[in-house]
Amino acid sequence: MKPLGRVPIEEIRAARERIAGSALRTPLIRLEPSSADSSADFPGEIWLKLECLQPIGSFKIRGASNAMRLASPEQLRGGVVTASAGNMAQGVAWNARRMGVPCTVIVPEGAPETKLHAIERLGAKYVSVPRDRWWQAMVEHGHPDVPGFFVHPFADSAVMAGNGTIGLEILEDLPDVDAVLVPWGGGGLSCGIASAISQSGSAAKVYACEVDTAAPLSPSLEAGHRVEVAYSPSFVDGIGGPTVFEEMWPLARILIAGSIVVSIGTVAAAVRLLAKRARVVAEGAGATPVAAALSDRAPQGKLVCVVSGGNIDAPKLARILIGSTP
Repeated sequence: MKPLGRVPIEEIRAARERIAGSALRTPLIRLEPSSADSSADFPGEIWLKLECLQPIGSFKIRGASNAMRLASPEQLRGGVVTASAGNMAQGVAWNARRMGVPCTVIVPEGAPETKLHAIERLGAKYVSVPRDRWWQAMVEHGHPDVPGFFVHPFADSAVMAGNGTIGLEILEDLPDVDAVLVPWGGGGLSCGIASAISQSGSAAKVYACEVDTAAPLSPSLEAGHRVEVAYSPSFVDGIGGPTVFEEMWPLARILIAGSIVVSIGTVAAAVRLLAKRARVVAEGAGATPVAAALSDRAPQGKLVCVVSGGNIDAPKLARILIGSTP
């Protein structure tokens, strides 16, 4: 297996051309304060990169599109496979349907029915396995009983190159950005964006954002090695885990400026704020950078929050909008 490294800027630029017919160039909008004095409720300028507006409601369409369009016809002949219970499953399935190849998704037992229905709606099928075996499929980049071209949800240079196109767009729309806040799941989004920004002459830093019920990156960066943490499932189901994926750790150490950890309650408040103030529907993972930007641990200056997705169950969103935390 080829070691993962910083994605060359040339590959990110090539990915941008490659995925132009699939992924949208999403808007960057200012999150407006409630009064003329922005310091009244915002610590600084907050901008929103709205990946929730992609055709599948998530940034995952970028990496999936790039990886699948780089694959040869021979590689795709047996279909495509990914391991995901959510947005990457939809990204791969959406592209597979457009390319006319079969798609199978390896999902963990207990995956939400709404997400399983979404996989089927896009014409793919899924195979349910125990959670530890699902994780092992990502470690092994495939499953022996599920043949096909495996598209890794994050630990893949082609996937990260597709994700890195977000960084190019941010710098074009806000050249003087000071920091980009990105939800930390597997690390492919953060490291892809950081690869683009670090090679574009910008001084902007990229910060990962985690929830305190599943935040392995922050203590790992502090300790200088991967740390295992307690993991508690929550409505923020697109990010978090017990440990940093081994393949992504070397990249995280050199590309990520730090991790901002926030509570589940502040993420729910950020979902509510985005809906009421910006008329944006964000899932928990997508709202986590906004919660981080509003916290006392946020960096100074012009901040871009990557609203990574908007695939939140309607009942959960309804509870959040009336002031509850699911």
